[in-house]
Amino acid sequence: MIPQHHSLNTIYNMQFILDQINPKEYEGNLIFLYGNDVADRTLPLSKKEIDYLKQRREADRHSIVAFDRLPYKLYVVNFDSEISANESQEHIRRSADKVVSMLKELKQHTAAVTGDGVIPEEVVAFMEGLVLSDYSFDRYLSKTPHHLSQLVVDSTFLTQEELDRSTRLWNRIFWCREWVNLPVADFNAEEFASELEEISQDLHIGCQVFDKRKIEALRMGGLLGVNKGSVDEPRFVVMEYKPANAVNQRPVALVGKGVMYDTGGLNIKPEDYMQEMKSDMAGAATMASVLFAAAENQLPVHLVALLPMTDNRPGFNAFAADDILTMYDGTTVEVVNTDAEGRLILADAIAYAVANYDPELVIDAATLTGAAIRAIGTYGIAAMQQRAENPFNLLKIMGTQVYERVAEFPFWSEYDELIKSDVADIKNCGIAQAGAITAGKFLAHFAKETPYIHLDIAGVAYFSKKQHYYGAGASGYGIRLLYAFLQTYDMTKSNRQ
Repeated sequence: MIPQHHSLNTIYNMQFILDQINPKEYEGNLIFLYGNDVADRTLPLSKKEIDYLKQRREADRHSIVAFDRLPYKLYVVNFDSEISANESQEHIRRSADKVVSMLKELKQHTAAVTGDGVIPEEVVAFMEGLVLSDYSFDRYLSKTPHHLSQLVVDSTFLTQEELDRSTRLWNRIFWCREWVNLPVADFNAEEFASELEEISQDLHIGCQVFDKRKIEALRMGGLLGVNKGSVDEPRFVVMEYKPANAVNQRPVALVGKGVMYDTGGLNIKPEDYMQEMKSDMAGAATMASVLFAAAENQLPVHLVALLPMTDNRPGFNAFAADDILTMYDGTTVEVVNTDAEGRLILADAIAYAVANYDPELVIDAATLTGAAIRAIGTYGIAAMQQRAENPFNLLKIMGTQVYERVAEFPFWSEYDELIKSDVADIKNCGIAQAGAITAGKFLAHFAKETPYIHLDIAGVAYFSKKQHYYGAGASGYGIRLLYAFLQTYDMTKSNRQ
């Protein structure tokens, strides 16, 4: 069903070519990045055109000016090199989205990228925005939409290895978006687990797939409880990437919520709240993609990904409010609401990670709560940490750098009171107030003393309407953040909490 999942130098049908580009001689659609007046010397423009460009630039430092070079176009992408690097590069990514729209409107398939007075990071930011913008979920359309097929990149700015490393990361974002966009009718827990196992084998990554019988043997009451209403079996996938030169002896555990479809269970979702619930497995898709990208680019970080998978249905002997579940670590949980199911399957996975891998850090990613969206909208990730201040600070820095930002919520001990139960150890849902935080507190219980970071990606994993270069539908938001974090993970080795 799914085509080649990890081809090195292609995304969709896009080919990347490194070549020397002389802007004044290049024949084809040319994109010129213009950050400051240094570029005047190489701009392939007449004096009159340069004067016009500067007028436009003065009016809008982030404008895009198109010049006819029949049968081609020259696109001068203005950006402000004087503002902070993270803001400047984000403007460049968003400009790339606009250029893609311009190229598609003219039915153009190829372009080249160059500039003067720019740094490699700015060129990569433009390429990143262009690649992510060009994605769309096409596989069910009888007529495939227009896509770019070739991008020539000025070799002044990148080596082949640097290009390949970026391409591999973008390819993982592409596949995360494909997985999240697939409907559950064609992509259930069993099929997702099989896909991950196949990729793991190709990349020589350790992979264990636990079927329902093995999950029952492990007594994962949360995962089994949520699965009781479904005809499809659950899966629990554990993948390990352990490079010889890892900076950490104990692994970083990446836990991802894999609810393949969420009806809400017996607490069924009202009205149109069930729309787009195929995206409730975005956490698992994100963490799998991060681990694969790290392995393909040989990051020196020991990782284990733990991905519990099931759908949440109201059929058969579905679990119900008032049920009491016994989790993998023996904790008893009173079910208050069956639509708070993601934390139940994550809890088993976190407890399993702590008991079997003794990780030095646990990070989870989950489309967990509407409360997170109501708190900060669709502009970043609602996040919490317990005993992980040092790595969390690094994560926030990397979030600012790649513009996948993290908003830290308080994790005060008083919030623990809101998930206490009279009939079990804890309950799976608190009151309406502080809903994102109490969900995080529930999960932190299972991390015990292990440093723990919770990422609620509910607001950013899937967009109902186009959101710049993330487009509409699955976004892959969080992969660039976590990859950048792991690239610099050795910085957490000093002054660790």
